[in-house]
Amino acid sequence: MKWVQSAPGDFYGPPPSRRSGHSAVKVGRSFVLVFGGLVEKKFLNDLTVYDIDNKVWFQPKCTGSGIGGHVGPSERAFHVAVSIDCHMFIFGGRSGRKRLGDFWMLDTDIWQWSELTGYGYLPSARDFAAGASLGNGKLVLYGGWDGSKWLSDVYVLDTVSLEWSQLAVTGASPPSRCGHTVTMVEKRLLVFGGRGGGGQIMGDLWALKGLFDEEKETLAWTQLKLPGQVPTPRCGHTVTAGGTQLLIFGGHGTGGWLTRYDIYYNDCIILDRASAQWKRLTLSSQSPPPRAYHSMTRVGARFLLIGGYDGKSTYGDLWWLVSEDDKIAKRAFPSHQNHIDVAPPSNKKLTELSTHQTKVVEQAELTPLAELRRRLGLSTVAISSMTSDVEEGEEQIDSELIALGLELVSKEKKGGHEDLSLLVKTVREHWSQCDVNSICLRELGPLFRDYQRFVAALHKFEE
Repeated sequence: MKWVQSAPGDFYGPPPSRRSGHSAVKVGRSFVLVFGGLVEKKFLNDLTVYDIDNKVWFQPKCTGSGIGGHVGPSERAFHVAVSIDCHMFIFGGRSGRKRLGDFWMLDTDIWQWSELTGYGYLPSARDFAAGASLGNGKLVLYGGWDGSKWLSDVYVLDTVSLEWSQLAVTGASPPSRCGHTVTMVEKRLLVFGGRGGGGQIMGDLWALKGLFDEEKETLAWTQLKLPGQVPTPRCGHTVTAGGTQLLIFGGHGTGGWLTRYDIYYNDCIILDRASAQWKRLTLSSQSPPPRAYHSMTRVGARFLLIGGYDGKSTYGDLWWLVSEDDKIAKRAFPSHQNHIDVAPPSNKKLTELSTHQTKVVEQAELTPLAELRRRLGLSTVAISSMTSDVEEGEEQIDSELIALGLELVSKEKKGGHEDLSLLVKTVREHWSQCDVNSICLRELGPLFRDYQRFVAALHKFEE
């Protein structure tokens, strides 16, 4: 495996700004949703979405419930975020010195927030808790910090009935904790690490069985003591599932004898379920700077690392952890940087555009293409001046673009259904004339791909 820092060509649109204590959950196979966080004592409640198929970051215009004129949850960090089907559920967290106990759901099919705090008996307000999907329309929440004590309670939510249930677990149980992780593995809830009573950093591993009624098992905790290269005690780390392995990255612990101080980690430890032992992941490159309270999400065969905090600085960098045969694995290792900018193309030739083309640009300020250029940080230029430079035949590959053209031609009752150039021209005219907010979600894929072709043509024009 190899760490590769993200480059502008990996995706389009502005990625999330620097932050820690945020959440990043994968919803279905299409989206990664990054929500909230903290940067320089400022708590956030923005939502940035990564469209995996089109490799685009965007901020959806959401509707629904809200507070103080803002749609969606209030500013927060160190909350719980869990995805089930097309929904993301948000519980608790912290804003300033206040622990939160509200509960929210986002429907990503229509980008609508709903506050569900008034449904059922909710867990008490807390931050640094952890949650996971049980895979049966239910989610589980464990532990956290309520401002006065560490918690070890277990709650299950039925997302259909919206009923919360606190589970009564008898026998030995893990010490109360916060800043830990929970992961579902073969109908067992695994809890690793965290900070407990007296501020102790822990490195123990526990499994909870009996969460599924059909298994007819008694609820019980079991401490697992596995062989191998055991991770050092830590909290604020991440655990990400990948096949038969669980990947632990980062977090922080404590060092020193008389004076305790925080140590931040950037190591990768694997819990191999097949062999039931810990293994240190072999890396063929340098690793990102040590950090905690970051996010790590599985995207296809890659792992995506976002943000984090090292005790002094909040990170805004994005990293891929990839296999050696990944096409980006040979990318040169850059110097550490805290943000990624999308570089605009050169303006060397743009001054040669005619006065007529400049007027076209001015008239197109509110079109989807102009809005796309603005969000990508690209210069404003007239699309019509470059479309002839797109290599012939590229549009034919984009079946969605052609299908959209056929639909528009049919609506406008034009001829030329077999003329591909007319179909492409019709779609581009539609995009140049319609309002930004009226563009359909299904048009975004062909729009971004067509704009990619435009940018390629722009570079060819400048040479």
